[in-house]
Amino acid sequence: MRPTLNVLGEELIERIVDEALDILATVGMEIRGPIMRQRLIDAGLPTSLSGDRVLFPRDVVERAIASAPASFILHDRDGDPRADIGGDRVHFIPGSSGLKVLDHRTGEARLADSTDFVEYVRVGDGLSHIPYLATAFSTNNDIEAQVSDAWRLYLCLTNSTKPVVSGAFTEHGVPRMVDMMELFRRDRADLIDRPMSIFTITATGNFRYSEDSCQNLIDCVEAGIPVEIVPVTLMGLIAPVTIVGATVFHTVDVLAGVVMTQVIRPGAPVLFGGAPATFHMRIASSPMAAVEALHLDVAYVAVGKRLGLPTQSYMALSDAKVLDAQAGAETFGSALLAALAGVNSVSGPGMLDFVLVFSLAKLVFDDEICGQALHFVREVRPLGDLPTMDLVQQVLSEQHLIMAQHTLDHWPSELYLPSAVIDRDNRENWLKAGGRDAGQRAADEVDKRLAAYQPLATDPAVDEELRRIIRTGLREQEHLPEVPVAGEPVPLADPTGGRRHNPRRTARQAPTSQEEPAS
Repeated sequence: MRPTLNVLGEELIERIVDEALDILATVGMEIRGPIMRQRLIDAGLPTSLSGDRVLFPRDVVERAIASAPASFILHDRDGDPRADIGGDRVHFIPGSSGLKVLDHRTGEARLADSTDFVEYVRVGDGLSHIPYLATAFSTNNDIEAQVSDAWRLYLCLTNSTKPVVSGAFTEHGVPRMVDMMELFRRDRADLIDRPMSIFTITATGNFRYSEDSCQNLIDCVEAGIPVEIVPVTLMGLIAPVTIVGATVFHTVDVLAGVVMTQVIRPGAPVLFGGAPATFHMRIASSPMAAVEALHLDVAYVAVGKRLGLPTQSYMALSDAKVLDAQAGAETFGSALLAALAGVNSVSGPGMLDFVLVFSLAKLVFDDEICGQALHFVREVRPLGDLPTMDLVQQVLSEQHLIMAQHTLDHWPSELYLPSAVIDRDNRENWLKAGGRDAGQRAADEVDKRLAAYQPLATDPAVDEELRRIIRTGLREQEHLPEVPVAGEPVPLADPTGGRRHNPRRTARQAPTSQEEPAS
């Protein structure tokens, strides 16, 4: 059997779902997107007496749950299957929403630019326990904000074939990004059949969906992009401080999103997700790695699984500021909980400081942590060791089992041997190697992976069309940022938050337009 985690009994889950359905039917949701609101009304959903809220009758919600698929396949840039999202299959991916990067070369947290993002994608592309990526942090330092979502997607698509979790920053940002992804498929129908991305739709809280969330949800579902419904449930602030009450609030927000996806297109893939945190009553912070927030994570995942929906959570992350003991403890503890709970898509590796800061060193460290968590939840079954008497006789005869055929057959799959990021040597050898701590070893690994990265070939015509799509959204900026060439020196970080001038070639080998000649 597969090791699992059970935090809610079946009867309690039924009561939580029943309570959520009652709230949706009698209190409803404030749907601020006028197009989404009208679609719900046209689909037969009633409004409250005051007219300011849409009510979600029980039968409507139940039909939506029944029509949403229990699983779906996420494909890579080349159209090949990459991740089966559903069941108890666990996938760890980088966290999103970072505003800064923790520079592994200087140790400083600063605003990020395109070079930082390209380095992130190139490192993430080679991590074996990160099956798909995310547009992990903002690059507003060198690109206009209204196209920065599309620019990050461009950097992902041209530096890795892995699928990507993304999202739009503005009310009308999705269509531009859909057009970009469609360039890697035969047509829109093929993109729907073989999705390469999951987009995040944030439930605003207080039983409300904003204009941006509503329009982005419509655009995603119509284009066939799977969506994850992610309420930011703050326990003790805008949700009950207790686990059961918070799970009810969380379930209400997610199920409203599930209904909206199925009203737009029945059968559309949707994940029962979330990014809960607690409200720290003493210092007014919102820790996502608090043990109560993690408890809520696995509780709502249990509800999502009971309803037969794929699940997502923000776990395998830390609120620490650097890669220290707190970061290791919070990341491993939450990664193991996520794996035991069978969360299908776990957003978090690489994230620090309340998901505000992204660290490449932590990402490579977390890859090892996630590998160990995945190793722990493998199916447990006899492997030539029942009956055991032959092994007993061998160890009595030889005084060891190192060269036993059973050991030779099974140790490669049964023993997880981490990279040098995780120290497994004795103290003497550790000192001879420089006595470097986890953060230093992880930073070394980042540089090794960047040096070993092999550039990804992209059809020049496709590359130019991607850039043209992004340029159509520019308002003041004349040129798109330069993209560093693999293996070339990285420009020095500027203490003010950017990078000092350091001429270098771009990834393009020839001018692509009169407007943007290559350097």
